[in-house]
Amino acid sequence: MEHYFTNNENAISNEKEFQVNCLGKTYKFVTDNGVFSKGELDFASKLLIETFLDTNPVGNVLDVGCGYGALGVIIGSQLPNSEIHMVDVNLRALDLSKRNAKLNKVGNVQVYASNCYEGVEVKFSNIISNPPIRAGKKTVHRILIEAIEYLEESGTLTIVIGKQHGAESAKKKMAEVFGNAEMIERKKGFWIIQSIKGKE
Repeated sequence: MEHYFTNNENAISNEKEFQVNCLGKTYKFVTDNGVFSKGELDFASKLLIETFLDTNPVGNVLDVGCGYGALGVIIGSQLPNSEIHMVDVNLRALDLSKRNAKLNKVGNVQVYASNCYEGVEVKFSNIISNPPIRAGKKTVHRILIEAIEYLEESGTLTIVIGKQHGAESAKKKMAEVFGNAEMIERKKGFWIIQSIKGKE
């Protein structure tokens, strides 16, 4: 079965536009078939955005599996002094991310193709992800395991994942890799889990 964490250029286009209010601002997004949550900002992504920003992050941010760009665009608008990199394997999603950054006048973003971290060449203060569950546990855990190599010292990995989609397994894996993993928020069955590189 085809899922959104692939480059399916044959998916029939059917673009939609919607607005979302988040953190006191209104954003517009264009979405399409073949991308995750094409008709609205899903609850899990909104929870990740709000919880991540509540941690008062500093430095640059990498969004792994960015989809149509909601996380990167909103976080970029809220952190104008940070550079936001947004990566995905889905070329349609990447095109939408670029368009949505322009639509919302968010200029501090870079959008490019990368299968997990394969196209990433620099390190970040923060990595965020609403990982592509339907791509399978192997892909999800790859995002968690390889993150540490792309984080600066004291950098953070922050993800959202449903309890029914393997949150406990993800938290255990992050603890194995980083030596720490904390559930910093939990709502409606979704966990926000954060690990810090180099934390004792």
